[in-house]
Amino acid sequence: MNEKLNYVEFPAQDIEQTKQFFQTAFDWEFQDYGPDYTAFANQGLDGGFYRAELSSTVAAGGALLVLYSEELEATQVRVEQAGGHIAKDIFSFPGGRRFHFIEPSGNELAVWSDK
Repeated sequence: MNEKLNYVEFPAQDIEQTKQFFQTAFDWEFQDYGPDYTAFANQGLDGGFYRAELSSTVAAGGALLVLYSEELEATQVRVEQAGGHIAKDIFSFPGGRRFHFIEPSGNELAVWSDK
């Protein structure tokens, strides 16, 4: 699992409407983490929806892919050494910590750890 794709996040302008859609269409269940985030599990790949304002990413339906790391700081160093740009430095959230990076082609990804 270390440094493998582990989670996916989607932007959502209306989290309640998005939840209702996936509950009705696919029988998904959600766990809310405040008004701006909801998570889903057991759908092939765990993930969540975060509240986002209208932007080109939201309009295009862009997803944020998240890798898991057993050693978050070491992974961040390797990302930087490989030419990645840190978009969001390590921060805490309910359940762990993570950082975001931009790879050379311009795609944003994140790495998280529960440690």
